[in-house]
Amino acid sequence: MQARDIETTLGDWMLSRGCAMRGDVVRGRLYGPDGSALVIVLGGISATRHVADGPPKDRGWWSRLVRRGGAVDLNRVQVLGLDFAPNDGGLDCPETITTADQATRLKALLDAHDLGPARAVIGSSYGGMCALAFARDYPDAVERLCIIGAAHKPYPIGVAWRGIQRRVVRLALDAGRPEAGLKLARELAMTTYRTPEEFADRFALEETGTAPVSFDICDYLGSRGDALAAHMDAARFLALSESIDLHRVEPETIDTPTLLMTAISDQLAPLPDMRELRDRLAGDSELFTFTSLYGHDAFLKEYDAMEPRLAAFMKDIWT
Repeated sequence: MQARDIETTLGDWMLSRGCAMRGDVVRGRLYGPDGSALVIVLGGISATRHVADGPPKDRGWWSRLVRRGGAVDLNRVQVLGLDFAPNDGGLDCPETITTADQATRLKALLDAHDLGPARAVIGSSYGGMCALAFARDYPDAVERLCIIGAAHKPYPIGVAWRGIQRRVVRLALDAGRPEAGLKLARELAMTTYRTPEEFADRFALEETGTAPVSFDICDYLGSRGDALAAHMDAARFLALSESIDLHRVEPETIDTPTLLMTAISDQLAPLPDMRELRDRLAGDSELFTFTSLYGHDAFLKEYDAMEPRLAAFMKDIWT
């Protein structure tokens, strides 16, 4: 699949909480036919602009759904992926970037390349939060929303879990071992992304080490921690984690037609919050639910469950 990168330079600018972003370059990647209906796809804090498969070794994080003939059909629509800020630790104070700031960056990229308005924004996890902020702040720039595993506010226990993760990373930074902190933070995060039922079904608690004792489940979590630490900067992780916890959107301010999708096992965007979001949105809204062992990570795993409803959502765009 051919893809091309686009960017625009915002340079130094003031974020919504009074913190300055230094040298900000907004980067996106476009897939699909030029001039066709634009669909923006945003993922979690570790997602990138690489949404679909590109050159031989360029794997997209949502390529099962964003592809030729897929639910998000690259024969019919043009898809834009986005890199969230900060990219290189460009914040000059402890306060973080917000989902509203990410929306500002996205709008700047659209304007710089004369791409708007978008026929749809599809956002999962943190990307769903940013999509809600975008629809609130730029209602004329998007025609419809699909929000997966994200609500109008963070769930309190999720804020608690992420707060522990950030304290682990800060302790590791003080000790000069940022990668070790990121690894441990990700291990904890994985226990919140998935469900206890999945872990019970998947792991036999086999001992894999004796000094100290380790188990198969610990080895799995460790591998996930290593994967994050290999490509995520500690300062960037701290900023994006805090950004989730600062997210607030009043649903009544959004009248964009919205499809909400969620796994009923999601611990971070639980079903009561998703129902509240549906009921409070000012525009037409629908909540589509499905079962999954994967909890919050269902948006990265449950393609068979999501694909038919997402395909129907997309069909309304090109028919």
